[in-house]
Amino acid sequence: MTTAEAEALLHEFPVVDGHNDLPWALRQQVAYDLAARDIAEDQSAHLHTDLARLRAGGVGAQFWSVYVRTDLPGDAAVTATLEQIDCVHRLIERYPDRLARATTAADMERARQEGRVASLMGAEGGHSINNSLAVLRTFAALGVRYMTLTHNDNTAWADSATDEPGVGGLSPFGRVVVREMNRAGMLVDLSHVAATTMRDALDATAAPVVFSHSSSRALCTHPRNVPDDVLERLADNGGVAMATFVPKFVLQAAVDWTAAAEAALVAEGFYHLDHTPRAMAVLAAFEAEHPRPEATVATVADHLDHMRDVAGVDHIGIGGDFDGTAHTPRGLDDVSGYPRLIAELSDRGWSRTDLAKLTWRNAVRVVAAAEDVSRDLRARTEPSNATLEGVDGAGGGSPSLPQGA
Repeated sequence: MTTAEAEALLHEFPVVDGHNDLPWALRQQVAYDLAARDIAEDQSAHLHTDLARLRAGGVGAQFWSVYVRTDLPGDAAVTATLEQIDCVHRLIERYPDRLARATTAADMERARQEGRVASLMGAEGGHSINNSLAVLRTFAALGVRYMTLTHNDNTAWADSATDEPGVGGLSPFGRVVVREMNRAGMLVDLSHVAATTMRDALDATAAPVVFSHSSSRALCTHPRNVPDDVLERLADNGGVAMATFVPKFVLQAAVDWTAAAEAALVAEGFYHLDHTPRAMAVLAAFEAEHPRPEATVATVADHLDHMRDVAGVDHIGIGGDFDGTAHTPRGLDDVSGYPRLIAELSDRGWSRTDLAKLTWRNAVRVVAAAEDVSRDLRARTEPSNATLEGVDGAGGGSPSLPQGA
C-alpha cells in the first residue's frame, strides 16, 4: 500500500487516537494563550499537533489528555485538571469548523460524517480526583470519557507501574472508583498502572477497559507496557489496547538511554518529564554526547503485530502520545505520520478490515459499550457516597510520596 492509498483508507476510517497532550503543552509553553499557539497555523516549530497536520494524518477522533503532574497536592490537582478541561473546551469553541465536542459514539460518527475531529477528553491519573467520587462524576459531566487510574506515582488506592507497590494493585476503594467510573460512563484506562492493578481492574470492571497509550511488554520490557497475560484477557473484557509511539516504550535500547537522559535532567534541577525550552536544551546537550537510539515506523508496527496476535484484531488501537514526549520515532514525527504506519501494516499483510478496526471501529465500539453499561447501572443504582477513609480506613492505602513523575 502506498502512502496515498493509506490516506484514502483513513479518509473513510480515520484514526481514533487515544492520547495527545496538547493541552499540557499549551499550559507549559504559553499558559493557555491559544492565540500564541494558534493551531490553525503551522506549529511544527513548537508542537507535534496542529489542525493541518491532524487532517494530513487522517485523525478523525482525538482523546485530548487533561493530564496534571502528580506532585500537585490534593485540591490543586483538581483545579489544574479543571483548567485543562477548560483548555479543551476553548479549543473546540475556537475551531468549530475543524473540531467537534464528542462524548458518545454517536458524536464520534457524526463528526466523521462532517469531516471534523471528534474531540474527547481523558484524565491522566487518579490523583486528579483527590479521592473524591463527586469530583470524578463532575469530570464525567464536563465530558471526560476516560481516567487513567494512576500516572507515574501511586494513588492511595491504586499502584502505578513506575512506583513501589503500595496496596498490591487496587485497594477496596480503588474497586469502588472503577465501579463508579462504569456508572458514570468513563472508560477505565490502564496505561501507567502496575500489572497487579491491571488485573484487579479487569476483575472489578463491568465495562471494557482501554490502554490509552501502552505497547507490548514482550517486545520492550518497560513496566508501562502491557504483559501478554493481560492482553489475552481483553477478548473476554471487550477492551482495547492502544499502542503508543514513545521510543522509550517501544525500543529496548531507548529505555536505557532515556533513564540516563532523565537523570541528567534531574541533576540540573529539572522535573524528569520537563519539556520546557530550558529542559530541552539540557536534553539536547546530553544527546550531543550520547546519540539517541532511533525507533522507526517498523518498530511500532512490530508492537501492533504482536498485540494483534495476542489480544486479537478487535482489541487493538493507536495512542500516539504526541506533545507528551520529547522524542518520536522516525516517520512518526508528529500527528501527520499515521498514513506511514497504515502503509507499513498493509505491507505486512493487514487487511483493509483489520486496519479499519485498528483505526476507527474498535475504539468507537468500546465507547458505545461503556455507554451501555452506564445506562444500565444508572437505571439500577444510585451514585456512591463512599470515601477513601470509610472504605480503606484512616490513611487510605498509604501511598508513597510523589517522586515528581
